[in-house]
Amino acid sequence: METDRSPTAARLRLSLVPLVRRLRQHNDEGMTANHVAALSTILRLGPVTFGELAEAEHVSAPMITKIARSLEGEALVTRVVDETDRRVHRLEITPLGRRRLEQGRQRKNAWLADRLATLTPDELATLEAALPLLERLGQEPGR
Repeated sequence: METDRSPTAARLRLSLVPLVRRLRQHNDEGMTANHVAALSTILRLGPVTFGELAEAEHVSAPMITKIARSLEGEALVTRVVDETDRRVHRLEITPLGRRRLEQGRQRKNAWLADRLATLTPDELATLEAALPLLERLGQEPGR
């Protein structure tokens, strides 16, 4: 007989939602979650086309165009011409974009470290032991 995982799934989801919400409150000044995600993807993948970014972020082309224009307007990314095909434009993160991402990450990490300080040593060890499982759950299937 297979175990019903629904209660565990519901409890996990319900425990993560407020945590993620609180982390987003420590977001980068004026940047939405979509902006932070797109900027992080550009940093991770390197210069990307609009189509590549839309695919990586699982959003439509019009949505990624809107996000990219906003990031360009804030000087967080620049549009560069592809060296192999001059008709193609790529988005590249700027030094300011890198700094803004890093500052946001530092704020979020500091907030979370403060929360972790409220745990007992045993609770912290339990959480640390669960991290590989949580990381695996967050990966795309088949990876």
